[in-house]
Amino acid sequence: MAAEGSTKAVVTALVANLGIAVSKFVAAGITGSASMLAEGVHSVADSTNQALLLVGGKRARRAPTALHPFGYARERYVYSFIVAIILFTLGGLYALYEGYHKISDPHELTSPLIAVAVLLIAIALESYALRTAVKEANKVRGKRGWVSFVRHARAPELPVILLEDAGALLGLLFALSGVGLSVLTGNALFDGIATLCIGVLLVVIAVILAVETKSLLIGEAALPEEVTAIRTELVATPGVDRVIHLRTLHLGPDELLVAAKIAIGTADRGADVATTIDDAEARIRRVLPTATAIYLEPDIDRQPAPSGLSN
Repeated sequence: MAAEGSTKAVVTALVANLGIAVSKFVAAGITGSASMLAEGVHSVADSTNQALLLVGGKRARRAPTALHPFGYARERYVYSFIVAIILFTLGGLYALYEGYHKISDPHELTSPLIAVAVLLIAIALESYALRTAVKEANKVRGKRGWVSFVRHARAPELPVILLEDAGALLGLLFALSGVGLSVLTGNALFDGIATLCIGVLLVVIAVILAVETKSLLIGEAALPEEVTAIRTELVATPGVDRVIHLRTLHLGPDELLVAAKIAIGTADRGADVATTIDDAEARIRRVLPTATAIYLEPDIDRQPAPSGLSN
């Protein structure tokens, strides 16, 4: 369900941005507005990014191979990192360049009402795309706040789309303000300032995405509540005295590796140990279906943990 929601949000944003990009470029050509041109490039960057997210999602579903025995689920992280790079270079740096050029050599806007009309339409479309992303994110974020959701989500698509759509909407407001102030004051300098604001905004979003996606690429553990659930189920398994140590790692957004060393009784026979491990694995998968790879190592508990201390 989470993957379907992510795909729906990505497709909605892609369709909206393709239409918006064309209208922005037409308006930029007619009016000569630098902020409109920067917003057009921004929409192209967003459209490219959303296409990459779809490609990454498709490639991540490939079957495991001998070279990649755990599959290709992390390709979703790779493509999300590429998204951050494109947003930084194609979107942010270009807007900064265009804003600097406009401030250095300002010129009066032509037919500014066309730019205003296009921006208002774009704001409506981006608002719809953001609303769709928020709706899908609400299905999976639980009680976490938005900042926590973006920082700790293991599926990258929804945080990427949320940040892109929010950034696009804020960028449109910057562009609208720039065009409006340029018309009201007769000073095109405001259009250049708005373009610089768009550039700074895109660079900040790109850096946030890069930092968060890099962490996923390196490898993140399960969420704290999921680790607690795993530990609880292990301890509740008959035959398990305690959890000596537990490690988790996301192989992909929906694939979790669980490795644990569990303490068993000294008198347990091989068949009993095998039954205990099978029971423990079943319990973990019941509470956490994303635990696709579980490796449990039984050991004799030679140094029991002091009472009251967690493992």
